[in-house]
Amino acid sequence: MRILFWGTPDFAVPSLRALLGEGHDVVGVVTQPDRPAGRGRALRTPPVKIVAADESVPVLQPERARGDEFMSAVRALDPELSVVVAYGQILKRDVLELPSLGSINVHASLLPELRGAAPINWAIRLGLEHTGITIMRMVEQMDAGPILHQVVEPIGDDETASDLWLRLSELGAEALIEALALLELGETDERAQDDARATYAPRITRDTARVDWQDNAVAVGRHIRALDSVPGAWTSHRGEDLKLYRPLPEPDFAHDDAPGTVLHTDGANEAEGMRVACATGALLVREVKPAGKRRMNTSAWVRGRGIETGERLR
Repeated sequence: MRILFWGTPDFAVPSLRALLGEGHDVVGVVTQPDRPAGRGRALRTPPVKIVAADESVPVLQPERARGDEFMSAVRALDPELSVVVAYGQILKRDVLELPSLGSINVHASLLPELRGAAPINWAIRLGLEHTGITIMRMVEQMDAGPILHQVVEPIGDDETASDLWLRLSELGAEALIEALALLELGETDERAQDDARATYAPRITRDTARVDWQDNAVAVGRHIRALDSVPGAWTSHRGEDLKLYRPLPEPDFAHDDAPGTVLHTDGANEAEGMRVACATGALLVREVKPAGKRRMNTSAWVRGRGIETGERLR
């Protein structure tokens, strides 16, 4: 089967490697353009492009996956199937239907739950006990196509988005190979999604990443874990952003302080951290990243007089 692979970040790499390792004929890769990143704004190459280059697979990097020139380049590759994994753009019908067998997608949720750009983050933020991988046939509507194959995966109590992202990237590669085998044998049992059950996982923005101390301790802890390590949940401290990591909720901790108040820093250590008041309960924050500094243990920040008991995070 001649496959055109679409993907950009690290999440897509295991799927591309799996296709190549299983001997599938990957005729080309479509990925996002190299873009400036970091403080120096140096051009950063998408991880998928690096793998493709190492394997001598042709690479296309359009600003937009449309237009006569791009479509001609895709037709020249003569793909039978497009496989899309975290590519980063919405694809039009003419693109999806160009391969003779259409296009399929590896999505990191149990559709129709958590359609959208950030299903891993929202699965943790919402406190779900399970998520998984869905292999679906792509249509123009976002993540709404028929389901070909699904694999369920539990979410750990202390799991971060970074942990789950890594595990689901590998699980997605395995599920993709299984789905392709079923396709080649003609044994897929495609089923339509129940749109009435659909939920959504919108892209994470700066506003959605901000910590709401008016929430309860368990919910605040889930929020911080859901955004580790990129982009990082943040709060405001002395007028600057402070990113928070490794939360430990204390839902039964009683206090009368305003949400966001730092209840304890004296003697804070790596095992403990600083205790912050939530609307109900408190939260131990064990790692932080102050503006312009590296991520560090909260104890090191406290020793450097980064914060004091009684200050309020907002």
